[in-house]
Amino acid sequence: MAGTGTRGRRERLRAETTAEIKSVALELMASGGPGAITLRAIAREMGMTANAIYGYFATRDDLVTTLINDVYTSLANAVDAAWDAAPAKDPADRIRAWAHAFRGWALANPEGFRLIYGDPVPGYIAPEDGAAPDAAQRVCTGLTALAAAAWPHAEHLYADSDFQWSDFDAGLLGKVRPAFPDLPPAAVALALRIWGHLHGLVSLEIYGHLGTQTMSPDKLFHEELTQLVRSLGIAPKA
Repeated sequence: MAGTGTRGRRERLRAETTAEIKSVALELMASGGPGAITLRAIAREMGMTANAIYGYFATRDDLVTTLINDVYTSLANAVDAAWDAAPAKDPADRIRAWAHAFRGWALANPEGFRLIYGDPVPGYIAPEDGAAPDAAQRVCTGLTALAAAAWPHAEHLYADSDFQWSDFDAGLLGKVRPAFPDLPPAAVALALRIWGHLHGLVSLEIYGHLGTQTMSPDKLFHEELTQLVRSLGIAPKA
């Protein structure tokens, strides 16, 4: 029993230290940019030796890969929960819920947003398999779900679309076509356009470019969503 207790304490301490390493890495990124993430700098901030921190992450890239996976999982959980909580029969509410959850998550996790959607970490080499994190695929599928929800209302607006499946990356199609087999290429293009609307404004806000332009970023984002819903052919509520 004593051995079990000791092992449990060790596992708990290891988990706590691992969490602190990841937290410090994001703090260093916030203050010094992506290039500030180094194992030696983290060890120095935590009062550890460089050799000790290598017992948790063998390389800087291992740490960055873990951070990317964690950040995508946090985002995917946030937007999926908002989507599921919105009325399934109300596409406008579902789109708004997903979008507000995305913006809310980004404002609460600006370093995480910058890690996955901003400047790349200098010299970072992703795992050899090249596969995107499962949670990143969930976010991608969620965006396509927005287009799928709007498509019955928007389809007539894209009758002249000349998009073909060959216009898209095979990796993207491998994620979204199995989940939405009935959607045409124009709907996938619509998903990317919706992403452009949402990502654009949120990026401007996260990087501080709206701060000198408007005192009401909330109002600006709300208005953008209202216009987006209208552009999809979904009648706004009275």
